[in-house]
Order: sequence, then C-alpha cells, then structure tokens
Amino acid sequence: MVKFRLRTPREIATSLRAHARREPREVEGYLDTHLDEWTALAEADPADAADILEELGEEAASDLLLELTSEGAAEVLDELRSDLAIDIVERLSPEHSAQILAALSPMEAADIIGHLGAEHRDAVLEIMADDMSNTVESLLQYPPDSAGGLMTTKVAALPITTTAGEAIEAVRKMHEVLEDLSYVYIVDSDQRLVGVLSFRDLVFNSSDAGLEEVMVAHPVTVTPYTDREEVAELTTRYNLFGLPVVETNGRLLGMVTTEAVIDAVQQEASEDFATAMGAGKTETPYSSIPQSVKHRLPWLALNLVLALGTLEAISSQSDIIADLPVLAALMPLVATLGGNAGAQSLAVTIRALATDDVPRSEIPGILGRQLAIGAISGVVIGGLAFTVSLMRADVAVAAVVGLASFTNLVVATSAGSGIPLILRSLGLDPALASNIFVTLITDLAGFGGFLAMAAVLLF
Repeated sequence: MVKFRLRTPREIATSLRAHARREPREVEGYLDTHLDEWTALAEADPADAADILEELGEEAASDLLLELTSEGAAEVLDELRSDLAIDIVERLSPEHSAQILAALSPMEAADIIGHLGAEHRDAVLEIMADDMSNTVESLLQYPPDSAGGLMTTKVAALPITTTAGEAIEAVRKMHEVLEDLSYVYIVDSDQRLVGVLSFRDLVFNSSDAGLEEVMVAHPVTVTPYTDREEVAELTTRYNLFGLPVVETNGRLLGMVTTEAVIDAVQQEASEDFATAMGAGKTETPYSSIPQSVKHRLPWLALNLVLALGTLEAISSQSDIIADLPVLAALMPLVATLGGNAGAQSLAVTIRALATDDVPRSEIPGILGRQLAIGAISGVVIGGLAFTVSLMRADVAVAAVVGLASFTNLVVATSAGSGIPLILRSLGLDPALASNIFVTLITDLAGFGGFLAMAAVLLF
C-alpha cells in the first residue's frame, strides 16, 4: 500500500505522480481514502493533479474529479490532455458536465463540447445558463483551427467617449472577470473596433485625455475565419500580446490571446510533422485504431506504389549485383546516408514554412544554400564512406561508394528543401507526406544511382 510521509501538496503530488506511473491502482486506492489530500493538492496545483489523473485513466479520473468543486474540477480539466478531458466529460452526467464546463472560459468549454457526442453535447448546452450556452454555440460555428475557434469573447472593450481616468477605473473592475488585460479595445456606439490601447499606455496618459486622443487607430485585426497560421504570423510580425477578432463590418467579437497563439503554433508544428510523415493531422498515440489506420493506409499504399520505381531500378541492374555481390551489401549504406540528409533538410524547410519565414524572393537563395550544404557534406561523408568501404571491397568499388554517397547527399539535401517548396507553389500543404517523396528520391538515387554508377565505372 502507498505510504507518504510528505505533507505539502506539492511534495505529495510529485510522489504520487512518480508512483502512479508504476502502480496506478495503488495510487487510485490511496486517493480514494485520502480525499482531503487530493482536494488540497488539486487546489494547490491543478497541473500536478492533472498529471496524476492522466496516469490513472478516465474511469478513476472522472470519479476523483467529482470530488472537487466545479471550479476546482474545471481548473484540473483544463490542464488535462485534450482527448482524456473529452473522454472524462463523456463519462459524466450532463448535469455534472455542465457545472464543470460552465466554470471554464467559453473558448475552453467550446473546445471540449465540440468533440462530445451529439446527444451529450445538446444536453449540456441545454442545462447551461443561456448566456454561456449562447456564447459556446457561437464559438462552435467556427473551425477549431481558425481565429474564431481560438478566440475568447471576454475582452476589455470601452466606448470611444471614455476618458483615460474613467477607463482605468473600468479596467480595475474588469480585472475580476477578465484573465487578459494586455490591451483595451476601443469601440464606437455600434461595437465596431476603432482603436486599441495597451494597459501600460493607458496608465501613463493624463486622466482627462479622451481615449480617441491616445489610442492606436486601425489596429491589426483578423476575421473569425482567419487560419491560425496567419494569426500566429501576424502576432509574431507585429509583436502583439493579443489579436482582435472582428466581423466583416468591423464589429468586435473577441480576441486571440498569446496563450492561444502559442498553443496554436505548437499544434500546427505537430500537425505539420505528422503530415510530413504521412500520418493523420489530428492523430495522437491515443487515437482509436480504426482512425489511425484510416489516416495511415492511403500514404502507405502510395509509398508501396512509389517504391516500385526503386524495385525496378534495382531489378534492371541485377546482373551487376550477380557479378559483384559486394555491391548488394554496400547499397543500403548509400541510401541511408541520403535518407538522413534529406530528412534534415526537410525538417529545416518545413519549420521555416510553418512560421511563414520563406518569402518567394528568397527561394533561389535557400535552394542554393541547401545545395552547397549537400555538396560540402557530400565531400566529407563521401570520403568517409570510401574509407569504410575499403574494409569490404577494393579501391575501385570503394571509389564508387564514395562518389555515389556524394551524389546522393547533394540530391537528398536539394529534394528535402525543394519538395515542400514545390508543394506550396502548387497551393498544397508543404508538409503533405513530403517525407514519402523525399524517401523515394533518395532511394532511387541511393540504390539505382549507385548501381548505374557501378555499371559505368566498374564494367
């Protein structure tokens, strides 16, 4: 049985989390009989409490979550892995779900409610207070990867007729209900956004000054359907702590906070990585088996079809392998070196494209630099491959290995940067299974190119 001599919530949480990874059932039993400690640590640090629940699983997590107040449960739920949070809410009754979700911000609640089954979702929305329910439903109409799907509707908005002194007093009162007061948005009588003012600038202006005099007019805005990539790019370009979301007529709807932008960038990066490898954008290690298979099979099938080209390239040179069997042992060496070089170049290029850091005018320079990197790396690695090959073959064969390695590194590095740029120029996702196409090229150059080079130079 678990025994803890530690008494502070943080010490208990650290020990419980470590023990739960080894013996989750023991920790579950301990918490069931020490609910006072569980509620204390959940209140002290919801993130630590969430880490423990993730080790216990959804059944135990849902039971323990119900031991907390609605506000406390909401804080822990917000720190949980998104798929687990959704599964837990699905297990709760609509009444309990509504109570806990109502304690979240509308944006956070919408993220979970949007993934619930239709029956459970409708029941939760019906139980919620009308204002919360209406706000959540309005957010659900926007795609989750759009500014509308990321925004919070709780913003500091003041009429343009307000003075700086009146604004400071109003912001003091808003502090009790708003999490983010980085900016104060200035609106006209029709709630159209006309300007923005940072809280710092507001404080240092004369209290008699009108907001129209001190605000920044025509701020950078996005519509609710703006893609999260553009939101992240604008936030980075203009060094903003938040981005206002407006309708086409300029009416202020909400704002995308810095926290939401960071989450969006991380999500976009993980999706780009998964897409480049031929996995599903939304797939996680916890996705259902049918869902994962559905995402992966088409790309694996395409990979098989493309691999037929490599098969044909090797088959056409089978006589050469029969005459000089050592070539069969050395072929994978050349292909592996190219594959790694291509993956490196691909990773750098996709990362730059994900942050919109590749203007079209810079593409020739980028490709030129990658070609130079491939050539320099090829000289060094080709020389090492020549030396290694001398342990298995004569000088002539080793020279072919070195030359083929050099060539494949140049080709692979160029392909790793070129393929995502070509996909973008065609209007496609630059990460769209790029790794599969890079692998095809490096295999063709590694296997087929190596054998073709051997045929010319050795026979």
